[in-house]
Amino acid sequence: MASMSAERFGEFVRREREAREIGLREMAKMIGVSPTYLSKVERDEFPPPAEDKVKAIAQVIACDVDELLARAGKVASDLSDIIKQQPRELAALLRSTKGLSAEDVLKLARQARTNESLPPISI
Repeated sequence: MASMSAERFGEFVRREREAREIGLREMAKMIGVSPTYLSKVERDEFPPPAEDKVKAIAQVIACDVDELLARAGKVASDLSDIIKQQPRELAALLRSTKGLSAEDVLKLARQARTNESLPPISI
């Protein structure tokens, strides 16, 4: 995954929607919001929507859900639940990855999956 630019959430969503030639009204209907609301989100006049709407937007614009949630300043609820189960250990793990490249973090995740006989991750 490429690192995220300073581009704001709404600006990014609008650019990606327009690049896919999806109209504002069409996308608003697809994600279950009003066109006025979506327009204000895209102009960064409103904060990013709730997690379920961000996930719906990600699907429509073919964007990685976790990346779009991060742009929205959110973390997927399933990740929050996982962290709550082992807060100290996972905080230590996350802090230990600071400074690693995205490729190195993926290698670490794959190695952890291999060592634990867990199903493979898809990114």
